[in-house]
Amino acid sequence: MNHSQFLVSGFLRAPIYNGIGRQINQLQRVTLKFCKSHGSSQGMRNFIENNLVDFAKQNDSVVLYVKPRRHRSPVIVAEYLNGDRKWMSCHNRPSEEILKWLSLLSLQAGDTEPIRYRKHWHTDVPSIQGPWNPFTHKNPGHIIAEYPHEGLGRVFKAPQSATEKLLKIAKKRNESENKKE
Repeated sequence: MNHSQFLVSGFLRAPIYNGIGRQINQLQRVTLKFCKSHGSSQGMRNFIENNLVDFAKQNDSVVLYVKPRRHRSPVIVAEYLNGDRKWMSCHNRPSEEILKWLSLLSLQAGDTEPIRYRKHWHTDVPSIQGPWNPFTHKNPGHIIAEYPHEGLGRVFKAPQSATEKLLKIAKKRNESENKKE
């Protein structure tokens, strides 16, 4: 049984402008939800008191929200520029582990789920000219003409190239020099 058929399908894509110019951090917003009194939120409260300011200084492009909730387990919600959201439970996790998870989330591009690729290439801006065929750049009059046609049946003669002109001049000089001798 092929397990890839159960994966979400999609196209190969890169985060916006990454690799062209400067690196753009894909993490847009982080919401830290915790309870002020519940015991499972102790690590989150320690992180907010001790490490949140340092994390915010290191990741100045990330907007941080702190949202206290009553009698709920602590969670981290990360939102990325491509619209993806990651939700992560921090139930009974120490503040050091929360810092490591936030650091990992800040380095990701949001779409870390495995996907089945539909094609190995993709473009967001397809050609407006349409598909190419042998008559794409031909005169439409040639298509509707009835053959044999006098005007279209004659041989096309290209204008003389510069090399041909120089060879002709050199040949005339040689002939004139041979006549003088």
